[in-house]
Amino acid sequence: MRSCSVVMAVLLCSSMLLPAGQCLAESPSSKHALRLWKQLDTGKLKLRSKTALIVDRHGNSIYERDADKAVPIASVTKLMTAMVILDAKLPLDEKIEIVKADRDLLRLTGSRLRVGATLSRGDLLILALMSSENRAAAALGRTFPGGMDGIIEAMNRKATELGMRKSRFADPAGLDADNVASAHDLARLVFAAMQYPEIRAATTRSKMDVRPWKKRGPLRYVNTNRLLRSSKWDIQVSKTGYINEAGRCLVMHTEFDGTPTVLVLLNSFGKLTPFGDANRVRKWIEAGVQERGQRQAQSASAPGLSG
Repeated sequence: MRSCSVVMAVLLCSSMLLPAGQCLAESPSSKHALRLWKQLDTGKLKLRSKTALIVDRHGNSIYERDADKAVPIASVTKLMTAMVILDAKLPLDEKIEIVKADRDLLRLTGSRLRVGATLSRGDLLILALMSSENRAAAALGRTFPGGMDGIIEAMNRKATELGMRKSRFADPAGLDADNVASAHDLARLVFAAMQYPEIRAATTRSKMDVRPWKKRGPLRYVNTNRLLRSSKWDIQVSKTGYINEAGRCLVMHTEFDGTPTVLVLLNSFGKLTPFGDANRVRKWIEAGVQERGQRQAQSASAPGLSG
């Protein structure tokens, strides 16, 4: 589980998830990170998520469990939805009205964006990413060139371009259990999402007030990732998800010991479990960093080493 995955590094580079010419598997920063990861005892990390992956930007796999298995990913899907919308360069200030076709008839989830509500495409994009607003995602898909068929085709094409070999997308909101990917695929997705300033800003925004109706007051939406409210985390991209088939899901781009890293937690049971798992990962790595510092201090103070 704990190894420098040369294959992953090559794939990250070939998928343009790292800057051109910077395949970092053998770089000094990669070797520094790898030394720490090798010292971590994976037996001490007790996660409750059935699928898990921790991988740094160099392609070093720090920890993984069932990371190659394609599983439902729920609203993590919305990261791909956002990317293809931004790739299409659709006007973000264009007003979009919520219509009956945007209602969720598959799972009958509710929404405060009632039929007739009007927001800009940009605001709908933020709500879909920040608060996982399903009706916002549906409206974004409906108004994509070619409609729902067009956006699903674009999402699957983008997945192929990113090398997400076990992924398949069936709707822009993630309500369909046929939206599937492996944890390794989702690491690619998150690294790619880092290239979009709009996604970074929306997924890490704590709250947002919108006015879907001119003569009514604002609606306040909050981020579904409670870890963003903690000073112990530095999160650059984040997305949660949940449907029965997928369990609770969480993907994040963050930093551990100064190394950009993606954390993927899928199929967790319990609303708070993925957040608890993420904190367990952070404490596990922080303990490893502390132990490394203690060993270095002991080595430096050992007699006979200074010449």
